[in-house]
Amino acid sequence: MIRRNGLQTVFVFSFLLTLCRAAGFTTGELEFTVKFRDEISSYRMMSVFVLPNEILKLDIIRGARQGTFSCAVESGKFIAAAATKWQWRAPSDKGLYPIRIVNPTETDTMVLNVFVMIPYSKLKGEYLNGYRIGNYPTIPLKQLPIYKPPRGFIEVTKDNEDTYLSPHFKLKQFICKQPSGYPKYIVLRERLLLKLELTLAKVNEKGFKCQTFHVMSGYRTPYYNNLIKDVKYSRHVWGGAADIFIDEKPEDGIMDDLNEDGEIDYRDAKVLYDIIDDMYGKPWYEMFIGGLGRYEKTASHGPFVHIDVRGFRARWGK
Repeated sequence: MIRRNGLQTVFVFSFLLTLCRAAGFTTGELEFTVKFRDEISSYRMMSVFVLPNEILKLDIIRGARQGTFSCAVESGKFIAAAATKWQWRAPSDKGLYPIRIVNPTETDTMVLNVFVMIPYSKLKGEYLNGYRIGNYPTIPLKQLPIYKPPRGFIEVTKDNEDTYLSPHFKLKQFICKQPSGYPKYIVLRERLLLKLELTLAKVNEKGFKCQTFHVMSGYRTPYYNNLIKDVKYSRHVWGGAADIFIDEKPEDGIMDDLNEDGEIDYRDAKVLYDIIDDMYGKPWYEMFIGGLGRYEKTASHGPFVHIDVRGFRARWGK
């Protein structure tokens, strides 16, 4: 099922690529696709989050008939390798370890930015290296696996915060808003990045020029989530949600006037909401099913849309 839906998603990515190039937007896709865990990516840049010494399996599932691909990394160890399949053991130290996959004609290169996380077990009380994480719930919501404590934390420093995680999104866009020095730590799901990229392509296809979304809220530590009095089981706490808006004309930290009625309000959020909602029900979108919410402007922020990858449908603020 995952492979079938994944290949359907590849086809729609290619369709959006053609449309968006005509509009001056490039999705950053290549002519081959890599599968890792339950995710697939055709993007020239994607990120993967692993634990120390974890074995990562990579498999070319589109474009493999071209011949033998090359796969290179500066650290870690390949424990199995074939023409289009590899198994790589991550280093024991935290950090960023890019893997480069090159097609047989050497015309396309995919970079997988592999972040070796700090295991959840390294938390000391509510803190990780002086950064306050807080306490994750001991009982998962409805016993769902997605609400178990995260496997680990990605370390964010001044040196790596500008790293691109995917063609249009940087690491620093997902940092929790709580005041602190460096290092900071986040949790992030690869599928959220894939959903954001697909949504961004769709927005450009609809005629809204946008090179990235303004991520008003990405990851939230349990401590910060409690501080702002959001719901206990917010998907932000597990790195699977983002509050976003389009901020291009001008770039001023607030949603653009998408419906061009001279006002910045909930109607503009509805434009973005509807673009995302229209993708639901399509077979190729099944893997991205999640929450979708629309929020009005307040004294502290403009209108925005919430998206997540919880794995089941949820709607609010229509």
